[in-house]
Amino acid sequence: MDLLRHLRYFVTVAEERHFGRAAERLHMAQPPLSQQIRRLEAELGVELLVRTTRRVDLTAAGAAYLERARAILASVDGAADEARRVAAGAVGHVAIGCVGSATYSLLPALSRRLADELPGVEFSFRGEMLVADQLDALREGTIDLALLRPPVADGSLTVTSLRKERLVVAVPSGHPLAARHRVRVADLARTDLIVHSAGRRSAMYDVVRRLFADAGEAPRIRHEVGETSTLVTLVAGGLGVAVVPEPVSALALAGVAYVPLVRPAASVELAVAHRTDRSEPHLLRTLEVLGELVGD
Repeated sequence: MDLLRHLRYFVTVAEERHFGRAAERLHMAQPPLSQQIRRLEAELGVELLVRTTRRVDLTAAGAAYLERARAILASVDGAADEARRVAAGAVGHVAIGCVGSATYSLLPALSRRLADELPGVEFSFRGEMLVADQLDALREGTIDLALLRPPVADGSLTVTSLRKERLVVAVPSGHPLAARHRVRVADLARTDLIVHSAGRRSAMYDVVRRLFADAGEAPRIRHEVGETSTLVTLVAGGLGVAVVPEPVSALALAGVAYVPLVRPAASVELAVAHRTDRSEPHLLRTLEVLGELVGD
């Protein structure tokens, strides 16, 4: 630190070309400042300044030293600023994986908010992820946060609930149910259903099966798909109806109507998960911004 202090003293004197003004700028007395510069010259073994009663000039060695001194101080100041920004969570990289409904409803607003509040953090997003794939990606470190559907039975992950989302039924616009103000699970018992794939371990597949079981009905599943966008596209094509979280209605496609599903239908939960051993400041700041957005 003594070297850095001497460098700052020297640069200030060199810029002011006057010990008195330099001392005033450094908030110190002139004699100690002059002594510090003398000590620096003695340590270097070269004369850096030519002193007169009125001003101070640089020697050729002093001019060369000034250029290097400024570069060193700028680098040190930049490193300190970078360290402070890292500690404040203002720089870094966060990869976020989203289930289908969050991809269309929450992700657009979240990406804008993150860009505004954390401009120094780089974000990447993976949409249309199934929960099982998100959990694998969290464990492997290919994503840092997951917007997913609980429950999550993994003690290595921290899961925080964000909100409850109502369930609605996506129906073709020409379907008789499209004219209804609400539907019950029983109304869907003899209707072709489009669901997320059981083979790919979809959380929504289990939700739909449980809804029908609780209502004492058997679902008539005709099509299984991997992505929410494909599911809604098939509904628009008239191939069946689908039970989806209400935010999926943000994926507005011509030919699709969304009708509320009444009891005994339950809402589904949206949560954010991350590895418990992850506590980087930029990751925590991202979680804060996400919580604020959902709470607005």
